[in-house]
Amino acid sequence: MANKKVPVRQCVGCREMKSKKELIRVIRTPEEEVLLDAAGRKNGRGAYLCPDPECLRKAIRSKGLERSLKIAIPQEIYEKLEKEMEALAK
Repeated sequence: MANKKVPVRQCVGCREMKSKKELIRVIRTPEEEVLLDAAGRKNGRGAYLCPDPECLRKAIRSKGLERSLKIAIPQEIYEKLEKEMEALAK
């Protein structure tokens, strides 16, 4: 019986390596829209964040999300992501 490899990704906020299932995927769609991808199946360039608002704040401060998604992200989108993240945490 072969051991299955667990996919690991790096959080753009805290920079820690964690299993893909523990992280939330943020994507940039081909239409230049930035969205949370809870299922992890939507098309687009992805970046991963811990489901912790502090990691989102770190990603905003370091511009990690902008670098990973290769797009300038307006403040409204960050606020929307924070609200969506809080809704997922409940």
